[in-house]
Amino acid sequence: MTHQDESSILEDVLKVLTLREPEGLKSAIAILMNAAMKIEREQVLQAAPYERSEERTGYGNGFKDKTISTRLGKIGVKVPQVRGDVEFYPSSLEKGIRSERALKLAIAEMYVKGVSTRKVSDVVEQLCGTSVSSAQVSAAAKMLDEESSAWRNRPLGRYQYLMLDARYENVRQAGSVASCAVVVAIGIDYEGRRDVLGVSACLSEAEVHWRTFLDSLIKRGMHGLRMIISDAHSGLGKAREACFPGVPWQRCQFHLQQNAMSYVPKISMRKEVGSDIRSVLNAPDRVEAERLLKIRVEKYRANAPKLAQWMEDNVPQSLSVFATPAAHRRMLRTTNMLERQNRELKKRTKIASIFPNEESLLRLVGAMLMETSEQWLGEKRYLPIEDFD
Repeated sequence: MTHQDESSILEDVLKVLTLREPEGLKSAIAILMNAAMKIEREQVLQAAPYERSEERTGYGNGFKDKTISTRLGKIGVKVPQVRGDVEFYPSSLEKGIRSERALKLAIAEMYVKGVSTRKVSDVVEQLCGTSVSSAQVSAAAKMLDEESSAWRNRPLGRYQYLMLDARYENVRQAGSVASCAVVVAIGIDYEGRRDVLGVSACLSEAEVHWRTFLDSLIKRGMHGLRMIISDAHSGLGKAREACFPGVPWQRCQFHLQQNAMSYVPKISMRKEVGSDIRSVLNAPDRVEAERLLKIRVEKYRANAPKLAQWMEDNVPQSLSVFATPAAHRRMLRTTNMLERQNRELKKRTKIASIFPNEESLLRLVGAMLMETSEQWLGEKRYLPIEDFD
């Protein structure tokens, strides 16, 4: 940066400070942060804007508006972007993000376990590198709940695919331990980007819970669905048909193959049956898949009639994916993406073992999924863009 550039920045800072307006200091901080981030980008790229250099590692790609929270309030900054093979994110912002994430997850986990605010404060200090008081921890917990609620109820938009899954955690209920369902929805929009749309934890009956959850997605503005991907969860089928009549359903092919093994009469047949089902699912198109399915059903009609009938009734539920663009099918055949998220959630929830109530369970799961949602928004597209009406 030239001496003239530095002087210009200082002059801008002095101007806003001499105005003695309430926003003056915040504006000064924004100017300094923007300048520092530009300098850091130049150091990473090893070249200034428009500079010809053999050491250049990449190129600038404009700026992205971002609002950060400070003790002075919210400050708007412009985060420099890059293109090419180089990765860049301003260290001043990244440090704050790491601390914020550590704080949120620490509070969520320890509040679930009933740890005192004093002990939470000690752990947060180790995680974040800064001291916090018990009052700050209590305030942060309240903010976490408010933020989680706002995130879970935020307006939605147009999504072409909806992926659903459920898992179960132990929750104390009236002096005993009950199984509480945690349902999660992931959407993929028409730009090919994925996002966590919502999460719910409830002890109610399966169909009631699913219907309430799906209805909440609709009320929040979700529309444009072309397909729903899920396993055959209890109660989901009727809830799905009631909330999204006419929307095709793709049954998870991975779980379908696992379910098939329950209908194989002999262990020695499992490998052959698995291969036969995969040949159907891996067909080049639906017409060929249905032709192969008929052959496989007839093959087992005599020596494994229950398996044959199960295949005839259930395998077609996993063929809806053939109606999607070929470039999308591999990612939509199963709920593996959501299963991976559930495994990450399990790493955290197993610490608590038994949750004191539904709210504590939702606090922890919601905090993690908010972070996942934020991370995905900054990643590249999950699916390639295709032409849709």
